[in-house]
Amino acid sequence: MPRLRLTLAYVGTKYNGWQRQILKEGELPTVQGFVEKEISRICNTKIHLQGSGRTDSGVHADCQVAHCDIPEEKTKLNWQLALNTALPPDIRVKDFTIVSDTFHALFDVEKKAYTYSLWLNKNYVPPKIYPFTWACGELDLKAIDTAIPHLLGEHDFSFVQNQGTKLHTTIRTLYEINRSNYEEQIIRDPNNFELQITFIANGFLKQMVRNLIGLLVACGKGKIAPQAIPELINTKDRKKSPPTAPPQGLTMSKIWYKNE
Repeated sequence: MPRLRLTLAYVGTKYNGWQRQILKEGELPTVQGFVEKEISRICNTKIHLQGSGRTDSGVHADCQVAHCDIPEEKTKLNWQLALNTALPPDIRVKDFTIVSDTFHALFDVEKKAYTYSLWLNKNYVPPKIYPFTWACGELDLKAIDTAIPHLLGEHDFSFVQNQGTKLHTTIRTLYEINRSNYEEQIIRDPNNFELQITFIANGFLKQMVRNLIGLLVACGKGKIAPQAIPELINTKDRKKSPPTAPPQGLTMSKIWYKNE
């Protein structure tokens, strides 16, 4: 069967994450569940949609990639129009293409980027920003900049892995951590308190980015010294790290595939 590749964007606020979840009481609302249902309806047969990775409940995506196999007679369909007409408005198909049947949305990933939005003013958060950021308050950005290099490279990131997924290894390579230029931004617009931090890695553990954000915020508030991070990594103990940052500030922002 031909293979359809979709790139999806969604607001995760109303959903129990990406991955389909069927309980005894019924099925929880998930992004995969809604999209699978509509593709299956259009194809008049049960279709399984494979995503590039999970996003947690409340987490958003600008570029979730997924694939599924469809009947030959559906290859000429405008899948963007067909799905966007049927899906809830907070789930959108950005683009689609028919790809080789060897393409795999999960296994062919080379690296991913997640971006987290922080709002550095607890007194006032614009309503349109509130669902997509964590109002953590003021931070010492120099402390955050000092902390970042300690996290880069190949490490056992089990110290920022939440329970729930069994893996062969918890070693990942964190290529880049980039933050937006808050200093210049706040000069241009004194009312814009948004700080974005982007993480690029060859893979992420369960809630790894949210836990790394929790760690950087703790450094920015003087609760943890940046120089203590190497020792924290070596403990491999999640209980010694700060609490997990809330989900609403996190967005899957980019995916790179092998040979692309």
